[in-house]
Amino acid sequence: MSDPNEKLRALLGDLRDGKLDVDEALSQLQMDVTAGDFATVDTSRPLRTGMPEVIYGSGKTAPQIAHILKTLHAAGQTALATRVSEEKAAAVLAVCPEVTWHPVPRLLEWRHGSWEDRGQGEVLVVCAGTSDLPVSEEAAVVAEAFGNRVRRLTDVGVAGLHRILRRQEALREARVIIVCAGMEGALASVVSGLTDRPVIAVPTSVGYGAAFGGIAALLGMLNSCAPGVSVVNIDNGFGAAYQASLINRLT
Repeated sequence: MSDPNEKLRALLGDLRDGKLDVDEALSQLQMDVTAGDFATVDTSRPLRTGMPEVIYGSGKTAPQIAHILKTLHAAGQTALATRVSEEKAAAVLAVCPEVTWHPVPRLLEWRHGSWEDRGQGEVLVVCAGTSDLPVSEEAAVVAEAFGNRVRRLTDVGVAGLHRILRRQEALREARVIIVCAGMEGALASVVSGLTDRPVIAVPTSVGYGAAFGGIAALLGMLNSCAPGVSVVNIDNGFGAAYQASLINRLT
């Protein structure tokens, strides 16, 4: 891998020598990528969006994941890979021992530098049942990696409605709430009816046959009569964490 600072040094030299103006230099920084045989890594994404590029690990080999993680980390980013099997994770850790493996969400994290609170408040991740934990933990770990203070409420689904009713203080204290639920997905509507905070609903693929792999929960959340509910795709804890991070950074 070439020196990740080589392009930056050349760019700063051109800026110093008057070959580029500030706007031109900024534009080049924001469009910088590292191209390879199997991936074009967006190393400048944090400059444009404030968020690092995240690897979708399913379908990639362990060497490919390891290479992209190294590229992102060398560019000064906290590097994440989602949906990584235990076997692939073990192979990545063998060559990148600094990486942290989160087994429940099947997520690899290579943190760059010290953690910094970049939000205006707390992201609350609410999990309907223990079977939803792989998705809710994906949301929680990604949200933390993106610089959010995260609190978790686990196993507070509508089958025992008193469980969420007893946690209304946590709902009120959050800046934004992520709700992960399978089956019929009713928990998101309940939570939205109890708080004035924005609710990001994540349907999970948990449930018996008529749950149709999360479609029932997805449709239930999309048809919520409670205001303030937005919905991401089935099992998309990462997408919910990204959206929650954007909301939590608003001043």
